[in-house]
Amino acid sequence: MSSSAPPAKLSCPFALAQEWLTQGRAVAFATVVGTGGRSPRPLGSIMVMDDSGRVEGSVSGGCVEADVMSIAKEVMDGAPPCVRSYGGEEVGLWSVGLACGGRLDVFVEAVRSPLSPEGTFPAELLTWITDRRTKGEPLAIGMALDGSRHAVLAGEGALFCPDEEVPSAIVSIMTERVATGEAGAVSPAITPDWFVQLLMPAPRLLIVGAVHIAQVLAAMATNAGYDVTIIDPRTSLATPERFPGVRLVDDWPDDALSAARPDRMTAIVTLTHDSKLDDPALMEALKGPAFYIGALGSRGTQASRLERLREAGVSEESLQRVRGPVGLPIGAVDVEEIAISIMADIVAVRRGAPLAKSISWWSPGQVKA
Repeated sequence: MSSSAPPAKLSCPFALAQEWLTQGRAVAFATVVGTGGRSPRPLGSIMVMDDSGRVEGSVSGGCVEADVMSIAKEVMDGAPPCVRSYGGEEVGLWSVGLACGGRLDVFVEAVRSPLSPEGTFPAELLTWITDRRTKGEPLAIGMALDGSRHAVLAGEGALFCPDEEVPSAIVSIMTERVATGEAGAVSPAITPDWFVQLLMPAPRLLIVGAVHIAQVLAAMATNAGYDVTIIDPRTSLATPERFPGVRLVDDWPDDALSAARPDRMTAIVTLTHDSKLDDPALMEALKGPAFYIGALGSRGTQASRLERLREAGVSEESLQRVRGPVGLPIGAVDVEEIAISIMADIVAVRRGAPLAKSISWWSPGQVKA
């Protein structure tokens, strides 16, 4: 396989914290460890801050960030870690609360460093986490909500506990979360005052066809946290100038997809509008467990495509997996709108949204090329 231009590193909060520490800054994390009602951010959402005012990530989408940053400054200055709760009951007009009416519990702790010697998050844990994130391993982080103990379990079963030994019940839950991909908090009835957070590898998007739509879709997917690869043997189209910072593979699509080994965290979209490229790619894609397989074209193109695949021996059950014409039926016309419709459909399928679960609503022909 010939490839070029590996993707830019994602803005992982742990990698950012490690970078800021090397710059001599104090660093703190804020993690959503409890939710209720219409919570604005899910469990495990992380915000990382340093003592110069830099911040990445979000715990509420804007409602309580300023208060959390104030608490983080105190924690970096030596205050103990704490869990701050927001919402859940009536608050005054100028009080810190949640506009959605939900509830958030946010755990704030500083990274242990020369500038924050009282910090509780072990700095050595950052290297362990970022190294395995780079390798694409799933990770489970277990932490006591008083900051006293931390542990990380990698996908291959390796456990790192820089503090005291963690309870066996927590290790069991971490192992289960890595195996099943189930995120969330640990039930206080079982293990009070602990939280287990799952960090899965970034989902992948494999785009067959270095066309104009692919340029917009690749940038959009990268911003959404996907690891994007463009596959196209036409090297005049698949260039670093047209796809800056995106991995490019110039093998034939079926060979490239076979080598990529798509898994359940992989989406595949064919955009070439050329049956010599798209058909072999789709046949290869259907051999694996990719959560999304979509193909560009009109209703007529899709009907002809399915008939060719049927004649090539693809089962009717497999053909049902090909979402085509690709994209949600939002009336998209220009390239940017088509890319939006495709990205929205990928998200809907990945998140199990009602729009994605029913084929009957799906009106083909909304996206044409």
